[in-house]
Amino acid sequence: MSKNGQVLNVEQYKFEPIKGYPMLHWKGKRPFESTQYYPAQLKETYGETVDGWINKIYWGDNLQVMSHLLKEYRGKIKLIYIDPPFDSKADYKKKIQLKRKSAMNDYSTFEEKQYTDIWTNDEYLQFMYERLILMRELLSEEGIIYLHCDNKKVHHLRCILDEIFGPNNFNNEIIWCYTGASQTRTKFIQKHDNILAYKKGNNFTFNWKEVLIPYSEETIARTERGAGESGLYDTDEAEEKHKERLKKGGKIPEDWWIDIYRLQGNGKENLHYPTQKPEKLLERIIKSSTNPGDIVFDCFMGSGTTQAVAMKLGRRFIGSDINMGAIQTTTKRLLKILTDSKVKFPGFEVYNVNNYDIFRNPVQAKEILIEALEIQPLNNNVLYDGEKDGRMVKIMPVNRIATKADLNELITNFDYKLFEKRQQESPTLPVEKLLIVCMGHEPDLAAALEQEVGYKLDVEVVDILRDKSNLEFKRDSEAEIIIEDGNLVIKNFYPMNLLQKLSIMKENVEDWKELVESIMIDWNYDGAVLEPTVVDIPEKNELVKGIYEIPEDAGTIRVKITDLLSESLEVTINNG
Repeated sequence: MSKNGQVLNVEQYKFEPIKGYPMLHWKGKRPFESTQYYPAQLKETYGETVDGWINKIYWGDNLQVMSHLLKEYRGKIKLIYIDPPFDSKADYKKKIQLKRKSAMNDYSTFEEKQYTDIWTNDEYLQFMYERLILMRELLSEEGIIYLHCDNKKVHHLRCILDEIFGPNNFNNEIIWCYTGASQTRTKFIQKHDNILAYKKGNNFTFNWKEVLIPYSEETIARTERGAGESGLYDTDEAEEKHKERLKKGGKIPEDWWIDIYRLQGNGKENLHYPTQKPEKLLERIIKSSTNPGDIVFDCFMGSGTTQAVAMKLGRRFIGSDINMGAIQTTTKRLLKILTDSKVKFPGFEVYNVNNYDIFRNPVQAKEILIEALEIQPLNNNVLYDGEKDGRMVKIMPVNRIATKADLNELITNFDYKLFEKRQQESPTLPVEKLLIVCMGHEPDLAAALEQEVGYKLDVEVVDILRDKSNLEFKRDSEAEIIIEDGNLVIKNFYPMNLLQKLSIMKENVEDWKELVESIMIDWNYDGAVLEPTVVDIPEKNELVKGIYEIPEDAGTIRVKITDLLSESLEVTINNG
């Protein structure tokens, strides 16, 4: 596959399990060793092939994730649903609330940047084009893709999908209608989203019987009345059978959906994640386009609605997101399904792509680098990120290897008239001094830039992973944990980055538990992968316990504490 003419080398991408997420590999057992670990219907349909099923979540750039997945999943994914950025010109923020058990509705609140949906020129369309090409390769011949968007870019995205999948493979444009308050007084109020559906081939799955909308009592009564008046029933028995068919049946949904409502602010399902979609929407899509055991993929997974619904419906799933907040929200959501359900579904693994944990939040990555490298920011410059020691600074995409294709933004937007003028004034001097900051890079990046531009440039490349590996991007958290009277006691927890934000707000924290999202404990840590048997994820207004009884067979204990910013601390305690 190619990206702007550059071959994507899938071997350059590094995928490592994120320690501390449950993979449900129980000690001394094969995963899903017996039927109690997955729905019986899967066993009946797929037999022994379900043994060892593992769902996967990836944290990182989905372009890299999909390039990696091609090696194993090319042509195997049955359904792709994506709810990508809409080019909404907005920054999305997550509201951070300190938990207070003593005053249930008293929150200390601040906003944390999650991701941005702001693009310039044709960046958005290029971004989508590159990813949709890979999605087509991942789809099976019986597969279908649903792309969720709105009126701002639907016409552009349909053109791209026509090019990639072929106009003859257009299957539906679904209009999801909803209602709500609006201050608009200059046009008809827009209250719908567009969902574009394209099939890979002609043998795609469409289980219309699975998504029938039940007839209303009024419809049933009206139909029975009409049938009776027309003399349709020959006997009383025929009439009763017809009534039963009506009650059991329903109609196939049209391509405008008015029976699925948006999430309510105080609704039980609402996780308060920006752009979260209701489960009923995904349930209709997944039921209609897949069968139990099929693979469902969502690489803009956000709050994990696709993964949660796929798990409940007995489908395998793969998900990815570039935002750590999405990873934390999704894993917490899936864990709750696994722990609350009487049916034990197959578990999941979480992978980190190319050391993505160096930057917890991609929106803040440039800000962190600018501060760490002491770069003078240029707030009104659309091309450069700052200036340092007489050089114009360009920060490449973080947490992946910079390729020659990533130079296109510079090449396209350079001021060539200024370059020509400088060359005429000083023919022997470079027309621009540049500092390129990256997280690993292809060889000869500087030479490739100069050759493409056609002017003499003075380019310095700084590789953060190699040249600046000693930079401190964030302060590590600390915890005070002891063993007392047969219990593991967490006496205190200090999430340094969160506390720093709170100190700026002049906020006092009375109890460390107010800062904690979850605690996981592995009583017999093997030194490699944390396999927690204690998963303490309290409800919204509750706090973690903080005291946990140690089982008699406990060995080396590993504790993972995750704070409200989704940053985690792992501590090992020797028991005995």
